Amino acid sequence: MQLVHALHEPTGGGPHPTIVALHGWGANALDLLGLAPYLDGGAYLVLCPQGAVSVPVGPGVQGFGWFPISMGAPPDRDAFEAAYGDLDAFLTEAIHRYPVAREKLALLGFSQGGVMAYALALRQPGRFAAVAALSTWLVPGLVGSPDAAADLNHLPVLVQHGASDPMIPAARGREAVEQLRTWKADVTYREYEMGHEISGASLRDLGDFLHTRLVSPIVRV
Repeated sequence: MQLVHALHEPTGGGPHPTIVALHGWGANALDLLGLAPYLDGGAYLVLCPQGAVSVPVGPGVQGFGWFPISMGAPPDRDAFEAAYGDLDAFLTEAIHRYPVAREKLALLGFSQGGVMAYALALRQPGRFAAVAALSTWLVPGLVGSPDAAADLNHLPVLVQHGASDPMIPAARGREAVEQLRTWKADVTYREYEMGHEISGASLRDLGDFLHTRLVSPIVRV
């Protein structure tokens, strides 16, 4: 497969409810893998692809991202589309390679990974059972055209944000919620007394959200 990735595979032959977890800027494929044991006791197949953009984060330390960041400017469209293409291809390959329950496939994205999760969900809403967008933002002009994203058919979306996030203000999360609701997503918004992170409280709410949508979800047709 083209993208480096890490995974947690539960016991049993599957197919398993599956979470595709997309890391933030400067992290790597292992960054969100540690969530797996805390989500329904490790019952999900968790796939963690790694962005292709190299990000030096310190002496001898290499991180990764999905597209270059330009402070105060929107992402470069060509770079964004390249990242989207990589993820789309990764998903297609992963579904054939691993025991994925296709009707119980969720996206989880943290920070820059959340931007990519929004793009995948908005362009292919019928592919996913749920989306969790953590400490992230929405760029409507990049993630999908208004016509393509006009009806998300009540796709469940959990948006979580830290009230004191120093990197991405909570207002960006609230703006995303309002936009998603105009596109007919079933949005739940939670704000926490935390920064740019995942806290114990946000992890519990994330676990409850995914359990409801993936363990025994109502089948939407």
